[in-house]
Amino acid sequence: MADQHAQSGEDRRPTGVPVIRWEEPPEGPVLVLLDQTRLPAEEVELVCTDAPVLVEAIRSLAVRGAPLLGIAGAYGVALAAVRGFDVDDAADALAAARPTAVNLAVGVRRAQAAYRAELAGGGDAGKAAQAALAAARKLHREDAEASARMAQRGLALLDELLPGGGHRILTHCNTGSLVSGGEGTAFAVALAAHRKGQLRRLWVDETRPLLQGARLTAYEAARSGMAYSLLTDNAAGSLFAAGEVDAVLIGADRIAADGSVANKVGSYPLAVLARYHHVPFIVVAPLTTVDPETPDGASIEVEQRPGFEVTEVTAPQVPVSGPGGGIPVAPLGTQAYNPAFDVTPPELVTAIVTEAGVVSPVTAEALAELCAGAGEVTLG
Repeated sequence: MADQHAQSGEDRRPTGVPVIRWEEPPEGPVLVLLDQTRLPAEEVELVCTDAPVLVEAIRSLAVRGAPLLGIAGAYGVALAAVRGFDVDDAADALAAARPTAVNLAVGVRRAQAAYRAELAGGGDAGKAAQAALAAARKLHREDAEASARMAQRGLALLDELLPGGGHRILTHCNTGSLVSGGEGTAFAVALAAHRKGQLRRLWVDETRPLLQGARLTAYEAARSGMAYSLLTDNAAGSLFAAGEVDAVLIGADRIAADGSVANKVGSYPLAVLARYHHVPFIVVAPLTTVDPETPDGASIEVEQRPGFEVTEVTAPQVPVSGPGGGIPVAPLGTQAYNPAFDVTPPELVTAIVTEAGVVSPVTAEALAELCAGAGEVTLG
């Protein structure tokens, strides 16, 4: 079994390169991203000079993860405004780049609303652009603060459900600092447990077909000195059957009003396994991921990604030969089913942890009450 033992000493930053930052060189403002498609082989930055470049970065998953997409979307609107492009066109293109991730639309509309409000108040285009940039920077700060609070609340919940520490946590996809203005969502909880000496093992699903767990979560866990093991997605059942999982922690890309959770495909089978084996299934996400405009799981639009992501394998610095730029692993012409997400119904979710509080049991009423108490979450 592939295994990485915990390291002693202080935790190291998961990456030496900022995941996202705004820069203003002499030739004009740019948004600089850590290209996550190149990890873990190399840390390479991608410079976005306009919204279309950022849209492509979002679609190609160079930048990804629900909270970070919201931040990127807000900065994208600001970039369009500062550089004198049509802000509304840029906002629409950005919001549609990945339809399931509600945070993206939230971030875009927040910056767009700040831009419009300044114009409506008599400000010129320059002041409106600065208002959009201020809104993006504020969202960036808020997400970092939310990440810290989610980590605290999530760890407290683990201590309540699993007293005594020594947690063995299974996670799916990537939910660390690579997807956040702070240290992440579900991964931040596991990291908090690690720092308190309460994490016995982090089980990392590889997360097919794009291997965000193997490439990114294992990368962050190794850089943070956590005890972790990587497993294929279809080995999770064996792990549960062996009694090796104490809790499942995942993030979310959209949470419907009834508490249904859309997350990286493969999350729903984990919820079913967790219920059968009496293991807590915990979702950690900021309030910006809650979408009261989506009534239930059936109403969530699930992004369908290109089939070549399944029929080919890609890896940084590996020669490519397939139509999609990867190494073919299926016969030419094979049709593939490739949803980016699946939806877990609320009855399979033990708790939803947000920066504002914890919902358990997960019901529409409890979720609405939490959102109302924190200030209603909208796309405006």
